[in-house]
Order: sequence, then C-alpha cells, then structure tokens
Amino acid sequence: MSVTPIPPLDRKQAAHAVLTAKQRLGLRWEALAKAVGRSVEWTTSALLGQQTLTAGQAGAVGSALDLDRAVVEALTLPPVRGAEAVDTTDPLVYRLTEVVQVYGATISELVREEFGDGIVSAIDFELDLERVADPKGDRVKITLNGKFLPYRVW
Repeated sequence: MSVTPIPPLDRKQAAHAVLTAKQRLGLRWEALAKAVGRSVEWTTSALLGQQTLTAGQAGAVGSALDLDRAVVEALTLPPVRGAEAVDTTDPLVYRLTEVVQVYGATISELVREEFGDGIVSAIDFELDLERVADPKGDRVKITLNGKFLPYRVW
C-alpha cells in the first residue's frame, strides 16, 4: 500500500487554521502579539497571511495555538497580498473601500500639497486601531502611518 503525500499548506490555509485555533481557545489577537513580540496590528496581518513570519515567530504562534507542524511551516511562506488577499464583500472592508473612493482624491491632494509629488508607502508603514469613547456610541480611530516616498525625476 502506498501512501499519498499530503501537499504542503499555503498561507491562506494556514490563516484559516490560525483563526480556527484562536476561536477554539478563546484567545485574543493581543495574546498572539505578545507571543510573537510584535504589535497587535502587525501580528494580526501576519497571521492572516500578509506579512513575513520568521521560523521563531511561527513557532511561538504554533505553541500558543497548538498548531500542527505543517501549519507552522506554512506561516513562514511568502505573504499573500493584493486583491486576492482580502474579501472585498466583507462589510467593513467594503466601507473602507468606500472611504478611499470618497476621500482618496482629497488625501492624495493634501499629501501632494504638504510633501510634494509622491506616495505614502505601504512597505514602511504602521497601522494603529483604537476605541474612542463617545456618548453617542463608541468610535473607531484608525491611524495609517506610512513613509512619504517622492517620485524620482531622471
């Protein structure tokens, strides 16, 4: 009897395994961020498959979530980014897309006026999310902090 080898997992499958284990164990992203030694925002992004994890970081998550070796190994694969990495039909993601559609040109114009012709980097980038108490209902404050990169003229 021959045994058919199990193909290795990809980053999306690893992310699904992380979400399943996190829910099963009742853990918060903050606990996983402490295990990895990074911010909650970066760790969440990494465990959803959009950042690179070292073997040590993946191992720490594997221990915290009691993950199989195959999942831990898949967490160290190159990240998956771009349109296929996010469900644009998710209501929150859809609304963030709407924010960019409504305010994108404004943000672009104000960045250009303040810094010149260039972009805000998503590579040299930090994200922060916080709850802001409000008597009319709590608010979500999202800070996008990216390095300005001017376009090069040659």
